[in-house]
Amino acid sequence: MKKDFDSDINEFSQIAEQAAGSLNIVRADSSNLNIVRAELPSDDDSADGSLRPKMLDEFLGQKEIKENLSVFIQAARERREPLDHLFLIGPPGLGKTTLAEITAHELGADFKVTSAPALDKPKDLAGILSTISPGTVFFIDEIHRLKPAIEEMLYIAMEDFELDWVIGQGAAARTVRIPIPKFTLVGATTKAGMVSKPLQTRFGIIQRFNFYTHEELASIIKRSAAILNTKIDDDAALLMAKSSRGTPRVANRVLRRMRDFAQFYGDGRITLKITQDGLKKLQIDSLGLEHYDREILLSIIKNFGGGPVGAETLAISIGEAQDTLEDYYEPYLIQCGLIQRTPRGRIVTAKAYEHLGLDYKTKDSGSQPSLFD
Repeated sequence: MKKDFDSDINEFSQIAEQAAGSLNIVRADSSNLNIVRAELPSDDDSADGSLRPKMLDEFLGQKEIKENLSVFIQAARERREPLDHLFLIGPPGLGKTTLAEITAHELGADFKVTSAPALDKPKDLAGILSTISPGTVFFIDEIHRLKPAIEEMLYIAMEDFELDWVIGQGAAARTVRIPIPKFTLVGATTKAGMVSKPLQTRFGIIQRFNFYTHEELASIIKRSAAILNTKIDDDAALLMAKSSRGTPRVANRVLRRMRDFAQFYGDGRITLKITQDGLKKLQIDSLGLEHYDREILLSIIKNFGGGPVGAETLAISIGEAQDTLEDYYEPYLIQCGLIQRTPRGRIVTAKAYEHLGLDYKTKDSGSQPSLFD
């Protein structure tokens, strides 16, 4: 019997190693830390990893989050304990992944990163958690997309630092609790409402990201320009900040494009004139609205009389996915006061008409449409 049990445990170990290998885990030394990252699809925003700050002091903006996290990290280091599990909430591009990596650097711990869609089966999660070192910061992006079976395995791992594993089949099946090193889970999501309550309550630290101010984005742009060895005028940095949707990822992308324009049309220095012309070529206006943002507003105005209109109908009218509409476009349009969400649907505000150069006609709230209107 013991022989069969040992063989099953060995089988689990082999599965764990294979699962860890299937996630394309690679190791790279950084500042004497063994940072472990899964290879994720790269894009223009992550092409230059040097733009990411490595320590909390270099992370600009999100003052309250930084101050609180600094206290929690310092306390955990003094107690020589892993940091409590951390839950990061906010729109895309505000620095959730960056802050997770900074947390690992500040703790002097290993860093493993994956995304919820990449965890297809429980053995994938087991493969990661059974191979981590003590204190590892394990980052799961888009954690609201975890499958139920994986989420339930994660509950026990977060609380008891053990894995429940079923060995054998049929009448001979039995559950084995396998201990794992203590670790810190950092979960990030753009849809906090889709994360189950049992999972939310297992996070000891919950932080919500806000959009950045123009001044904070201007500072980020100047820092990134210095790293890229690009000279930039203060007024040009501020104009880019105003056109970056309150998001550092967008700000760095705009900076790279302005660097290209400055190199092609000028001497490499990003001036106000270069920035104005470059933003015009990219169809980005003074509020940071891009082509699709204006298409959304114009569609509501021209096709639906200014609203209200449902999200699904609006997404179809502009040929965009509803999730993209709600997660990427709408938050910034709402923050700018250009649209409103109501129980009946989306409504364009007077400010949107003014920004688009259209006449705003107030609706007679006292008149009710008849059955045949």
